[in-house]
Amino acid sequence: MPINNDFIAILKQVLSEANSGPLVLHEPEFSGNEWTYVKDCIDTGWVSSVGQYVNEFERKLCDFTGAKYAIAVVNGTAALHMALLVAGVKAQDEVLIPALSFVATANAVSHCGAIPHFVDSNFNTLGLDPDVLDTYLADITEMRAGICVNKKTQRPIRALVPMHTFGHPMDLEKAIEVCKKYHLVLIEDAAESLGSFYQGQHTGTFGDLGILSFNGNKVITTGGGGAILTNHEELAKRVRHLSTTAKQAHPWAFYHDEVAYNYRMPNLNAALGCAQLEQLPTFLKLKRTLALRYLEAFEQHNEFSFVKEPLHTQSNYWLNTVRLQSINMDLRNTLIESAIQNDFYCRPTWTLLNQLPMYLNHPSAPLPVAQNLEASLICLPSSVKLEKNNERHENLCSDRLTS
Repeated sequence: MPINNDFIAILKQVLSEANSGPLVLHEPEFSGNEWTYVKDCIDTGWVSSVGQYVNEFERKLCDFTGAKYAIAVVNGTAALHMALLVAGVKAQDEVLIPALSFVATANAVSHCGAIPHFVDSNFNTLGLDPDVLDTYLADITEMRAGICVNKKTQRPIRALVPMHTFGHPMDLEKAIEVCKKYHLVLIEDAAESLGSFYQGQHTGTFGDLGILSFNGNKVITTGGGGAILTNHEELAKRVRHLSTTAKQAHPWAFYHDEVAYNYRMPNLNAALGCAQLEQLPTFLKLKRTLALRYLEAFEQHNEFSFVKEPLHTQSNYWLNTVRLQSINMDLRNTLIESAIQNDFYCRPTWTLLNQLPMYLNHPSAPLPVAQNLEASLICLPSSVKLEKNNERHENLCSDRLTS
């Protein structure tokens, strides 16, 4: 099959200087002070949820993202759960999320007792399409006493949770407009977009709250971890209280004033994160260079279209992604299988959330674009180390990465 041969040839061309052996989708890079900081935790015994590195990690996140407050927690799902709770999402509320997203987005909504309501994606940004959403909400909702209500289910629609897919910022300006129009809370799922900017501002800082993930496959990792970002002092205080078992400060007494969660990030993980954050600018530069090399290789073949960052954004290119011109899931699967056989561990995007057994009966908008993307996108090996020792294309104009 010619397209199959072309696909493998492109991967070999771009990744020829990578280390031999299987090349996974995204693995961590530890080449800084990771061992020094982690060893310090072990040597001092400060390994749990209290310690200098937790505070330092949160401060560094604020410095990098521009958020006023950052609260580190155990993973991205916990971060989104916390954000939804403090934003006022309650049982039987509906929360609008993209059908094309990792399952944690929907699960966090469900953990609140709320109902995920799936909406369509934008073909270019890959994220939730706020223009289509606006038209959809105008048809299916009505405002009652300042609350957006689903006319069919009679449930309030409380929040919008857009996700920056594979690191590419979605149209936040329009999303904010939609939230104001329908009185929705905006919570950004920026789990994949640390280091991505929309109109010069870091993702995760536009909404009432935003969340980040530091899983082992993200741009930087704490092993497992997440964070809530906000510019609102009261929301930050509420997150910090709920994520630390609602314990009241006291020199020695243990007093908790409500049912809460033990979500605080351990010092050990934060130490790893501090070392990783020190290297983040270098990681981002290397990832953009790798993306440029993928772009250069794929643009020579009409069967493929490399996914570029949207206009007026800067993406971290967490996962480089290519779109098949032919919308054919069987072809997509054949190419992925062939790549894996050649030690290139490519992957499809996620199964659409509305197709998962626990969400089959949940409310959903029409999803033509999300279905197209599911059938035509392939995620490519994108680890920092793949570009670390390769300087062949470092002078390519990065403007070519923008749609």
